Parts: sequence; C-alpha cells; structure tokens
Amino acid sequence: MIRVIVADDHGIVRKGVRFLLQQERDIEVLGEAEDGREAVKMAKDRAADVLIIDIAMPHLNGIDAAAQVTKATGTNVIILSMHSDEEFLIRALDAGAKGYLLKDSAEPDLVRAVRAVAQGKTFFSPEISHMLLEDYMRRLRQEGIQDSYDLLTEREREVLQLLAEGKTNKEAAQLLNVSLHTVETHRTNFMQKLGLHNTAEIVIYAMRKRIIS
Repeated sequence: MIRVIVADDHGIVRKGVRFLLQQERDIEVLGEAEDGREAVKMAKDRAADVLIIDIAMPHLNGIDAAAQVTKATGTNVIILSMHSDEEFLIRALDAGAKGYLLKDSAEPDLVRAVRAVAQGKTFFSPEISHMLLEDYMRRLRQEGIQDSYDLLTEREREVLQLLAEGKTNKEAAQLLNVSLHTVETHRTNFMQKLGLHNTAEIVIYAMRKRIIS
C-alpha cells in the first residue's frame, strides 16, 4: 500500500483528493492536514510514503514544509499549485519535491503522480512540460544560441536522464554498473557543457528537452 497524507487549507480540496485516491486499491490515505506545520508533523509521525501539499498553506507554506519533510523523513512530496511559472517550480524542486501538479488539471494525473513519486520518480503536469519547452525554444531563438545537448556523450546523456528521474548518484552508478566517481565525473561534465548548477536545473532542462515528462 502507498500511504498518503493530503494537506490543503481548503476542506473541499482535501476531501476531493482523498475521494479520488481512496478509489485505488493500492493507496491508503493516512490523514488530512489543514496547515503546513500540521502536515510536517503528520508526515513525521505516520511514516507516509507521499505527502500531497498545496503551496499556499497557513503557518508554514507548502514549499518550506516540503523542505522540512524531505530533510527529516523518507516521504516523497507532490506540490499542488495554481502557479505554472518556472520560479515556483524551481523553488519546489530545490525543496526536494518529486512532483508538481497544477490544481486545474490535477484530477486526471493525481493517481499516476502518487504512484510515480512513491517509487522515487518525478512527475509533473503535462502543461508544465509544454510550458518549459516553449519557453526554452523561445530563448534559444531570441538569443541566437545553439542547444548544447548534442555535445554530450552517450554516457553523459544516460546519467542526465537518471538524475532527472530522481535517482541519486549512487543509484545511477548501480544501474549503469559503474563507480560512483564515474557518475560524479559525468555529472560534472554535462553540467558544465549545459550551464547547469544544481539538481533543480537538471530536472528542468530534462523536462524542456522531453527527456522526462
């Protein structure tokens, strides 16, 4: 069973999310939280697999709550948001969130998102991926620059995808049957080639390139 906590300050949203999840045999809703602090405490106390939390929460916003939860527990976080701009997505990823769902399109993607992040994978609303791709292509045209993806070696591309999917360096090394040092070297190389600086930027680049969805 995938153990889930739902956190939103609007009761009707919490009940709606809970109703959708409880239709699935492999998902159990452990409880509901009305504010960010309650969500953090509940995630710690109940050993949830997944926390679904709104960004705009009383007492502690959803992004800061996600950071506390991912730092202190093994719970994977899905952010629910009204915002489709890159700033909020970067903040959510920096906080350790594995999923980002837009509220106006969350229903068809909710169950798939829960199952994906419960396995440590990433999941984003399709609208987010489309927005990032369009924005990226527009920047390339405006600045008259070329995409550097073709400069990556085959192994660098493999490491990029695994890290963007939420794997750690160690997990990527095990999957590729190479040393941790080798993965770290490939990571450093492709980040330099692509001008990336952290994990959040790796994920966003991979979404723009449709390497992950």
